Amino acid sequence: MEQTLYLILLLIALCSVSECVQRQYHFINVNKTWTEAQRFCRENYTDLATVDNMNDINELKKSVNDGGVKKVWIGLKRTSVDKWQWSSGEPALYLNWGPGQPDGRDECAMMKNGKWEDLSCSNSLTFICNNTNTGLILDNQTMNWTDAQSYCRQKHTDLVSVRNQNENLQVKDFISGHGLSGSQIWIGLFRDSWQWSDQSNSSFRYWAPTQPNNNGGNENCTVIRPNNLGQWNDISCNDRFFFVCHEDKLILINETLTWPEALRYCRQNYTDLVSVHSVEMQRRVMNVVKRASTEAVWLGLRHSCTVGLWFWVSGETVCYQNWAPGNGTGDEDCVSGVRSGAVQSGGDQLWISRPEHVKLNFICSRSEE
Repeated sequence: MEQTLYLILLLIALCSVSECVQRQYHFINVNKTWTEAQRFCRENYTDLATVDNMNDINELKKSVNDGGVKKVWIGLKRTSVDKWQWSSGEPALYLNWGPGQPDGRDECAMMKNGKWEDLSCSNSLTFICNNTNTGLILDNQTMNWTDAQSYCRQKHTDLVSVRNQNENLQVKDFISGHGLSGSQIWIGLFRDSWQWSDQSNSSFRYWAPTQPNNNGGNENCTVIRPNNLGQWNDISCNDRFFFVCHEDKLILINETLTWPEALRYCRQNYTDLVSVHSVEMQRRVMNVVKRASTEAVWLGLRHSCTVGLWFWVSGETVCYQNWAPGNGTGDEDCVSGVRSGAVQSGGDQLWISRPEHVKLNFICSRSEE
């Protein structure tokens, strides 16, 4: 008993969030159009660079080892579809617009008295964050929508998503409970017509001031300006620039194997079954599993009946958690066999506990080097 308690305390002490890079950037100092650059990246790496956050911006800038480079292509391109989506990357399937809303070309959304309205993203409003562990968080600061999104991602999980009528009522009551009925409150809904080359649902944007401006009506591709804070400009896809490719560290394997077979496959062909140690990693897993052919996908998550704990086979501690209700309690059914962890390929893509002999797709990870 004392040994088990010591192990639990040790794991808690080790639970500091580590953010290892799960996407490696490769700077290519050859001038190409956006389409030519995309083809090169897909043939030699994974795709033209996708960017999820400021950490990615900094890593991408470091990959550009030529101080004289002013612009480089990344994988963001304008499409003909201008759609509303959640900051978390989820599509907006449920909408609760107020009368006559949305009424213009404004690209961000706020809630007022339980109804939604579009509003210029530059307005400064109170906002609601969602925290995976503690739920809704209202911050008394006022910020524009982009700054509020960054704040929520840094301090909590993201700007709040409102995916159904029940969640809408919860957010409305939450606002009322803070004495802000009738106020305009940012939620995580925004729209644009930009899509990443690798079809990632990353909603991160880092446009320079006044950008994108579609000057001349044909600026449909994106460059990053490494010497200007790494901010972005829209520009004609036919211009020729150096570019940055990315190589994903996560690989979805569409074979169906048991958990021990999947572990062996990953260790023989890559590095290991994937560990999901942060919200950011979960987002990247969500991008990968949507292409799965099974209802769930194996992770490198294993249960020990000896100490009643879950652990990552990579040796990382299970600090961040994303379990579906009733799963991952530690009180597993050890009589029916060893349990392993998987992530749902649909729905909210939460983690679930499954017997190791079930056959599923799985995600391997490449090493850092």
